[in-house]
Amino acid sequence: MTRDPIATARTLSEALPYLQRYAGAVVVVKFGGNAMGNEAAMAEFARDIVLMRQVGVNPVVVHGGGPMINDLLGKLGIKSEFVRGKRVTDKATVEVVEMVLSGLVNKRIVQAINDQGGRAVGISGKDDDLMVCVADDPELGFVGKPVEMNVQVLRDLYGAGIIPVVAPVATGMAENETFNVNGDTAAGAIAGALQADRLLLLTDVSGVKDGSGQVLSQITPDDVRAMTESGTISGGMIPKTETALAALEAGVRAVVILDGRIPNACLIELFTDEGAGTLIRSTEPRVKPRGRP
Repeated sequence: MTRDPIATARTLSEALPYLQRYAGAVVVVKFGGNAMGNEAAMAEFARDIVLMRQVGVNPVVVHGGGPMINDLLGKLGIKSEFVRGKRVTDKATVEVVEMVLSGLVNKRIVQAINDQGGRAVGISGKDDDLMVCVADDPELGFVGKPVEMNVQVLRDLYGAGIIPVVAPVATGMAENETFNVNGDTAAGAIAGALQADRLLLLTDVSGVKDGSGQVLSQITPDDVRAMTESGTISGGMIPKTETALAALEAGVRAVVILDGRIPNACLIELFTDEGAGTLIRSTEPRVKPRGRP
């Protein structure tokens, strides 16, 4: 396909205010969903992350890996029990979780970023005690709730021009404990501890929808609470919006829930007027002003 050089130049010129606004900004990106299992989508995501780094943004990638965990558990013949719809993570299961998240999935993402010309390093929440947890619910076993964050290792990495890629596996308060942490929860905790400018939660849906099914461009925390109480926000969107509210309360400037299946979703959100998905913040307009606030 032949590209119009004039249109390309115009696009770059129009992006200048946003490039200036996010120069030096910390953006935490939760990567998950179907895009993780698609090589082309993985490469495109990696290219976007490298571009963000190239123009002065400090991206921190946090990933999930549920389908890959399920696949290996099945191959190993480890059966899962569920309490109120949530998987009980016993010692055997958490060992598989750590193997898949810290090994297979983490290194695939690192390699994809490096293949696009970036410099990525993969770590888990265990490294340098980045994320210390207690059991979120004793009935669920080794499912963790972050209670202590030590994010200097992330600052050291992106300060050196390196893109951190974090697996949501954490250490416990007691000796030799390992916890599996929900990927959205881990991303929110990391973004809050870093006082990030943005937390981007990439999902397999287009954003938060109103009662008629229309995606909302922007909502406030009060809107989230009211929509949850009315049942408009339900199912799998509830933990994502809960993560968003917790991150905002911890000092993140804004959270965006957006469809990771859309090509260049992160770039559309950061570097265009329209944005992508649903932005959650009390006061910020969707059309972003020139210059960093």
